[in-house]
Amino acid sequence: MSKYSEHLKKILDLRSKGMTNAEIASQLRGDLDFEVSYDTLRKQISRMVKGAGDHTSMVAFAEANGVPSDNVSSYWYKGDHFSLHVKNNSDEIDWMDIRDSILESMKGYVPKYPGFSYSQVNDGHCLVVDPADIHIGKLSMAFETGESYDSSMAVKRVIDGVEGIINKSYGFNIEQIVFVAGNDVLHIDSPRRTTTSGTPQDTDGMWFSNFLLAKQLYIDVIETLLGIAPVHFMFNPSNHDYTHGFFLCDIIATWFSEEPNMTFDTNLSHRKYYKYGNNLIGTTHGDGAKMTDLPILMATEAALYWAQTEHRYVYTHHVHHKTSKDFPGVTVESLRSPSGTDSWHHRNGYQHAPKAVEGFIHHPKHGQVARITHLF
Repeated sequence: MSKYSEHLKKILDLRSKGMTNAEIASQLRGDLDFEVSYDTLRKQISRMVKGAGDHTSMVAFAEANGVPSDNVSSYWYKGDHFSLHVKNNSDEIDWMDIRDSILESMKGYVPKYPGFSYSQVNDGHCLVVDPADIHIGKLSMAFETGESYDSSMAVKRVIDGVEGIINKSYGFNIEQIVFVAGNDVLHIDSPRRTTTSGTPQDTDGMWFSNFLLAKQLYIDVIETLLGIAPVHFMFNPSNHDYTHGFFLCDIIATWFSEEPNMTFDTNLSHRKYYKYGNNLIGTTHGDGAKMTDLPILMATEAALYWAQTEHRYVYTHHVHHKTSKDFPGVTVESLRSPSGTDSWHHRNGYQHAPKAVEGFIHHPKHGQVARITHLF
């Protein structure tokens, strides 16, 4: 029996003996060692007695909905159903247990693609496709900022940009693709139209419709890339959509879980690393660790890969413009964004950088041999 039920039973027993709520409160404070004031306890007893007639109905409602009534710490009747407050059990369920259970149940429903087959290539290369800072859901009005941008334009620019990168990569034999996901793919992270930290944004469309747009965009792009070479999917958490971006990429990993030509790195680590031949490729959003710290972080966090490689790169995002700097042993480069300029950026003068989706081609022996830019 729950503590609530025990207390209610004792209160009703005392009421049946003719005691008032005030007298019951005085006795319970001594007998049950309540750490509340007398007046607060008296009011609680009054509410419990008033709702006692519903207790039997609550028990039936809880059991019918799979909730042991002993786990109900409090409840109230809402006209046609009960609202239950269920206490935590000592055996707490971890999020990862829930996630694994959900993913396992979904695997029977994920699509199965026809087998992709790839010809053996000579002198192969790795193509990094990195549509950075898409901001699906951002609203820019040309009347104020000089350019327009909305959800449909965001999707179109990424599709056009990825197609442009593929077309420009002809002439290189692509044997592996790295697709960099996340990095503010969504503009907001709450129904209140704010970023994860609560900063209000100018938005186009509802949060859920933009989430579904982003999901379909990633599916369409990955299906295209799989027609060329195996794909490694790297997710970078970011400041605009820290939670929704994670959920989105976790869904993509489930969607393609039966595809043998895909690998995934979708945990919440803020820096990811991938080894291709003599290349160590790192990615991060860019809103956290300082640019000057990224080389030593790479050497520490990917020590084994560091020792096995000669050409090392970190691709960063967040700033929406191009920077590139050689450090001892590592080149750090930020990427341009295809997204438009909203009111805040226009007001502060953060605009006029080229809008683009970018990619890079790495040779397994010689490192980065080409940058590819699709401008808008």
